[in-house]
Amino acid sequence: MNNRYPEIDEVIAYIHNNIYDPLPLARLAEYAAYSPYHFSRIFKERMGLSPQYFISALRLQKAKDLLLNTQMSIRDIGLEIGQQSLGTFTTRFTARVGVTPSHFRNSAHSTDHLLQALQRLQDWKENMPRHPYHCLEGTIASDQPFDGFILIGLFARPLPEGLPLYGTLVPGLGKFRLSGIKPGVYYLMATSVSWETGSKDMLLPHATLRTRTHMPVVVQPHTAISYQEVMLYPPKADDPPILISLPVLMNQFMNRIHQASRM
Repeated sequence: MNNRYPEIDEVIAYIHNNIYDPLPLARLAEYAAYSPYHFSRIFKERMGLSPQYFISALRLQKAKDLLLNTQMSIRDIGLEIGQQSLGTFTTRFTARVGVTPSHFRNSAHSTDHLLQALQRLQDWKENMPRHPYHCLEGTIASDQPFDGFILIGLFARPLPEGLPLYGTLVPGLGKFRLSGIKPGVYYLMATSVSWETGSKDMLLPHATLRTRTHMPVVVQPHTAISYQEVMLYPPKADDPPILISLPVLMNQFMNRIHQASRM
């Protein structure tokens, strides 16, 4: 856990315990005994996200849980997390998870098939173009035993939501490479999937090993990107939820592999 501003840990626990209640900035600031301005500033310094954006991510994660673990209607789930309009809930969920709520609820069967297809895959090469000024290379390590694959990507925010701007899958620990990266500011994030993972645990990756960079990866024109060494770790209390539906990334990767095999 990041030790900067340790008082934020108590606020995060408070948010988790009251996630279905209204949580305006003033209420959180009062709980932390700060002014709203000062609280908002240190929360963003610590988390990389505003308090309200962090809360909205947690609520969408709750929506994913409710979709898979209850028979509640999609409209009622939207209301449960504070979305008064079904259309607004569906739009936000789709943009940040990668599929509609109904598709997510019904995706367990296709997720099992994707995992089986990846396990049979012999060649994971995507034939990505190689260019020193548009390529991010690095190494993924872990201090825990792991048998499976890793999803890694560059995101616009320090939160794995929506499709990564650049991403790939790698068959275990070791080296990775992302190519064709345009100049910009990105956040590198990754999560693991064990070959023994069930479809529900893959759709709700609460316990997967993961990593995220607190400092952004800055890509400048005509400049080589620094080599990245990242370490997977068990989830921490201050980690943002993994909103993006992992099967979406798995399916995209398989499509690219199939295209590369036909070249």
